Amino acid sequence: MMTSNENLPDLPPMVRDSQLVPPSLAPSSRLPVKTEAEFWDLYQRSLRDLGAYWQEVANSFEWMDGWPSSVALGGDFATGYRFFDGATMNVSVNCIDRHARANPIKVALYWVGEDGTERSWTYEELLDTTARFAQALTDLGVTKGDRVAIYLPNLLETFAAVHACFRIGAIYNIIFSGFSASALADRIVDTSAKVVITADESMRRGRPVPLKATLDSVLDRLESIEHVVVVRRTGAKVTMRAGKDHYFDELLAATPNRADPVAIEANEPAFIIYTSGTTAKPKGLVHTGTGFLVGTYHDVLWSLDLGPEDIYWCTADTGWLTFPIFELVGGLAHGATMVAFEGALDYPTPDRAYELIEKLHITKIFTAPTFLRMLARNGESLAKAHDLSSLKLIGLVGEPLDAKTWNWVHDNVGAPEIEINNTYGQSETGSAWTSSAVGVTHSKPGSCGLALPGHAFEIVDESGEPVGPGKVGYLLLTQPFPTMFRTIWNDPERYRAQYFTRFGAHRYDTADAALVDGDGHIWVVGRVDGVINVAGHRLSTMEMESALLSVPGVAEAAVVGVDDETKGQVPVAFVSLSASATDITEDVLKQKITDEIGAIARPQSVYLLSTMPRTRSGKIVRRLLKELVVDGHTSGDVTGLEDPEVLAKLEAELR
Repeated sequence: MMTSNENLPDLPPMVRDSQLVPPSLAPSSRLPVKTEAEFWDLYQRSLRDLGAYWQEVANSFEWMDGWPSSVALGGDFATGYRFFDGATMNVSVNCIDRHARANPIKVALYWVGEDGTERSWTYEELLDTTARFAQALTDLGVTKGDRVAIYLPNLLETFAAVHACFRIGAIYNIIFSGFSASALADRIVDTSAKVVITADESMRRGRPVPLKATLDSVLDRLESIEHVVVVRRTGAKVTMRAGKDHYFDELLAATPNRADPVAIEANEPAFIIYTSGTTAKPKGLVHTGTGFLVGTYHDVLWSLDLGPEDIYWCTADTGWLTFPIFELVGGLAHGATMVAFEGALDYPTPDRAYELIEKLHITKIFTAPTFLRMLARNGESLAKAHDLSSLKLIGLVGEPLDAKTWNWVHDNVGAPEIEINNTYGQSETGSAWTSSAVGVTHSKPGSCGLALPGHAFEIVDESGEPVGPGKVGYLLLTQPFPTMFRTIWNDPERYRAQYFTRFGAHRYDTADAALVDGDGHIWVVGRVDGVINVAGHRLSTMEMESALLSVPGVAEAAVVGVDDETKGQVPVAFVSLSASATDITEDVLKQKITDEIGAIARPQSVYLLSTMPRTRSGKIVRRLLKELVVDGHTSGDVTGLEDPEVLAKLEAELR
């Protein structure tokens, strides 16, 4: 935890040495501005009247009971806030129905299984399946406000399940399909879900993942569950309990009628998303449907400029909020054609992602920096073996993107003038609220872009006073926006204590350290607890990682702080190398950090690993690396890992 402003990190070299890169794409008619000056003018105007700004955005949608005459935003963080108070709409109507009316035969979804299986739905087929499944849920007794657990991987039916809940006003919780039985049970117990929607199995790296069997192993503990709906993914034989378990396709066949969309007041809860647990109990973040739709539509508009002509792929797993933000809701709201992929992005071959881009003529991708580092690690020969000219834009979130990877991707992947846009957001914010404006504003390799219109923030010192450009401080949000979560399920006191205590009730504490440079670009330099104290000096682990990633041949890097009797803490680094790497030693990597930052930052140890433990959303789980070094084993939650079996491999390598 930061304790002194004097000990905050200085301006990191990656910020000091960054260069402005002009936009590659032309300004779009969909955006309300055409120049960077117009962008800044709109940003300032939006802050002067946030309610009016968000009401203008909300006018893009169909409202069921008209538009209220009152202002769009009432209240604040301290008193409680409400957007579009009293107005009603339905999210599924705005994401599906209105596009199905305009162009029913347009492909809404392409689905590609890890084993090569392909399926697609038009907007009319998506509407029909969603509305009939919504009626099937109603027939099973699900009513407005009931909780539904969705324990599914990336499938076409996942889209229908989510929007069926939106359609009838059920509160859903998407649960990552890689979670253990215990993690699954904890979330269902916390929400008292009435129905669980799952699949017989999913596929991951060529192996079946038994979802129904995992659920069955804890079902006797889940007293609230009245029905289980099972999607046939692999056709594997599973136990079906008469009267309680139902196959998805059989329910649809028996349900000819479509459920009418329910009018939902704009501030009613629509879904719960749990943050990954370490040792503390996972938090169930509560989001409204209307606010989430309005804000994610806005986010996707600015950061992706998504349109009906696009073939668009968000690579995230549906169990992480990135997927609902950028595809399930924010993406569908724009009427583009979505791509959903099941499985690992480098399986069964390292060029699997390139194959999809080439075959489907994908125009835009939203992914994590780790995905781009994976591509770079595999070398340019794989990229050059495919026609990637359709790809015009790559958007990113999740971790900082180092300049070396940015430049490699720009030179080797996609169209000659591909635009790369790094963003920043949290599960709590419900959107990536910093970004470049596609085709309008400059970017900087490594930065998180600019604060988007409608988003007010400050960077402050320990006493809560704003700091100037180039100074690292605590990143705070000073005004609410529609996608922000409203509380923690069953724990409103934790909501206040965790986010609105350190700097008062009027400002949301992100717990991230950041700075704004002279051009207005925001640089998130890591979690507040990611700044380590070495002999009284506060050092950013992200800055050290950036130095390591600048070494040719380094594919991934992670730095953690471990306790030291003399210095308090010392940095320890972990590095994985690209296939072409040569002559990279521990001493070379230590010296690079010394040269870039100073001798005080020289790591105690640098471990060369074959891979990293990461979540399916692409984040390296640094906590597990620290546990492996300090304790020799892991003890925290590992159910969110992309490949839990990697831990045994890393433990052996570290020994």
